Amino acid sequence: MSELLETVEIEPDQPAAGTVIWLHGLGADAHDFEPIVPQLTLNQPLRFVFPNAPVRPVTINAGMEMRAWYDIDPGAPLSGEAEIRESAAAVQKLLEQENTRGIPTSAITLAGFSQGGVIALQLGLRSNERLAGIMALSTYVHDHEHLSEEVSFASIDVPIFMAHGRADPMIPIARAVTSREAMAALNYQIQWHEYAMGHQVCPEEIADIAAWLNSIYP
Repeated sequence: MSELLETVEIEPDQPAAGTVIWLHGLGADAHDFEPIVPQLTLNQPLRFVFPNAPVRPVTINAGMEMRAWYDIDPGAPLSGEAEIRESAAAVQKLLEQENTRGIPTSAITLAGFSQGGVIALQLGLRSNERLAGIMALSTYVHDHEHLSEEVSFASIDVPIFMAHGRADPMIPIARAVTSREAMAALNYQIQWHEYAMGHQVCPEEIADIAAWLNSIYP
């Protein structure tokens, strides 16, 4: 994954005050969250960058090839670690590209849904430079039991928005709560939201995302 990931970008009408790099979930693509951007009432002009995950076989889906940040094997929950690290490194290159476009890391938010959220947390909690924020939607921390061994002191006060559906059949909310508690134990500040929904995004959540983005880009 030496080349830059393919992306879909939405530019604001005015020069961007910051960038949100937003990662899709398993089997989706870079267009998945594109329609949400016009629904966000934002105080600041933000650039949205939506990367495409590579196409790879996915064990949990009978080896079918699809866009995935890492393989999921239900028989080995930690088996995707090498691919998670590889995907995080690929997203780091997008972050560095934003730096060259004049957006400092402190004005970049990493966002992700489901698998994409795993990568956003993987990279964001280990970043040597403080981000504007991390948005983790319907997701979890990979290998939370060893999180303390790798977290970055630079990221310890980064604002984290974490949201989950109470009826999520794909990633049970208990897994997200366990991840939240693992981060809270390390003094991360998490704004937690839960909704009466499944593995999806709802209008109330979109409004909460906008409010949170406005709090970190005042």
